[in-house]
Amino acid sequence: MINDPMTKAGEPLVVDARGHRCPVPTLRLRRAMESVAPGGVIRLLADDPMARIDVPHFAAGAGARVLEISDADGWLQFTVETPAAPAG
Repeated sequence: MINDPMTKAGEPLVVDARGHRCPVPTLRLRRAMESVAPGGVIRLLADDPMARIDVPHFAAGAGARVLEISDADGWLQFTVETPAAPAG
């Protein structure tokens, strides 16, 4: 689930993919990346252990940066920065 798109400026968009198995967390991240401005930040929540591998791999291929991965209470939290807009 993607939270309300009217998040306050500077706050990450939170995508809760807990309870879903891969590839769903990565697919939800991709959809969220399409909905935020270039350079925006997304916080993805997932509880599938494979997300620890899949999310960074997808992010790298999409030109995004994984800023942080944390583990809390049996679920993972990824903080991902979307690619910046091309210069020019």
